[in-house]
Amino acid sequence: MPALQLLLLACLVWGMGARAAQLRKANDRSGRCQYTFTVASPNESSCPMEDQATSAIIQDLQRASRSQQADLESTKARLSSLESLLHQLTLGRTAGTQKAQEGLQGQLSALRRERDQLETQARELEVAYNNLLRDKSALEEEKRHLEQEREDLARRLEGSSQEVARLRRGQCPSSQHSSQDMLPGSRDVSQWNLDTLAFQELKSELTEVPASQILKENPSGLPRSKEGDNGCGALVWVGEPVTLRTAETITGKYGVWMRDPKPVHPYTQETTWRIDTVGTGIRQVFEYSQISQFEQGYPSKVHVLPRALESTGAVVYSGSLYFQGAESRTVLRYELNTETVKAEKDIPGAGYHGQFPYAWGGYTDIDLAVDESGLWVVYSTEEAKGAIVLSKLNPENLELERTWETNIRKQSVANAFVICGTLYTVSSYSSAQATVNFAYDTGTGISKTLAIPFKNRYRYSSMIDYNPLERKLFAWDNFNMVTYEIKLSEV
Repeated sequence: MPALQLLLLACLVWGMGARAAQLRKANDRSGRCQYTFTVASPNESSCPMEDQATSAIIQDLQRASRSQQADLESTKARLSSLESLLHQLTLGRTAGTQKAQEGLQGQLSALRRERDQLETQARELEVAYNNLLRDKSALEEEKRHLEQEREDLARRLEGSSQEVARLRRGQCPSSQHSSQDMLPGSRDVSQWNLDTLAFQELKSELTEVPASQILKENPSGLPRSKEGDNGCGALVWVGEPVTLRTAETITGKYGVWMRDPKPVHPYTQETTWRIDTVGTGIRQVFEYSQISQFEQGYPSKVHVLPRALESTGAVVYSGSLYFQGAESRTVLRYELNTETVKAEKDIPGAGYHGQFPYAWGGYTDIDLAVDESGLWVVYSTEEAKGAIVLSKLNPENLELERTWETNIRKQSVANAFVICGTLYTVSSYSSAQATVNFAYDTGTGISKTLAIPFKNRYRYSSMIDYNPLERKLFAWDNFNMVTYEIKLSEV
């Protein structure tokens, strides 16, 4: 078996050595069979002697030494290059340091400027904070004052309620004032704010002013004439409503209709304009050349305004439509004949879009009016704390000529109109038996409580205006366009 393995190994070596190996079989000196094979060297032609082997080793070492010497020279060259580069870097360091210092100096200056700005802003914030603290203190003081005023109002209202109860039971208290000091059945307006609609209506119930007594007074300061003529006097009577037209659609639940008290060509005293104000983007103005067209619902022309109007405060005066721009405190003058905007003006500080409307709402913050003397605007401001402010307007450029601040809360009354320079308010927009409950005379700056009956036949009056040419009140009452005859006192 060993012989066979040796034979196979010899064959394998023979094959791999490209037949360079030889196999021999012979007995050794002890007589045992011995197999041997030889392989020829692929590189050496003859086997060197011992001295020759040493020489070869020396040659190999020399070759290695020469290689290492070459590597050393290369390393020296690289080291010299690095030393040269380091020297150059050392020489350029001074210039680079100077540039770096200049850059750092610039950054330092920028940081200083930023620090100064931050310090300035901090000082401004501190000033603003101190101002806020002062405003907070002022508001807290005003809050305490208003709370005291509210408590005082509650006590007065309770006293008035008890007085009404006594009057209904027929237990009238004894009069504390003589006829020389106060007119029978009348009361002066309180100097404190009248905060609630209920209280104002209650005061109206308690303060009936007989026309016979009003005839003796002259609150407006203007010359008066007999009832029915063109003189200016105090309002003493409002007649029954006369219905001229009923709106056809839901958009006519509330609106405004008017005639020009100072008509100019091509318009006449009969020309009528109507605006349905339910909805948004209100721009259409219906024009009727004759009263019969208005009553039958056939407009002769439809104007499309260049800007949407808001609410029911529009009027026509001297050939122009005056109205409040939607969602703004801007009043515009639109010339009807040329269909162009001739003027527009912001009412300073006026509330708008639901800030200070009349009691019925409808964004009635700014209400325009016309009387014998010209154009007016009724509104309120934050400064007036919701009280009615009345201003006289220049009809050409809409500049405010003069302003009065009343003590009548705008949101506590249903509507207002101006007659002969006196502002009148209506107590309720939905009560069938309402009253003209307050009058403010711009001539004297004095308010008076009234109780002139005013009937809301259809229980939703959204517009009430005075026409000085016809001496009538125009109103829009729950889809219906109505008029009221009025009477003024004599001189």
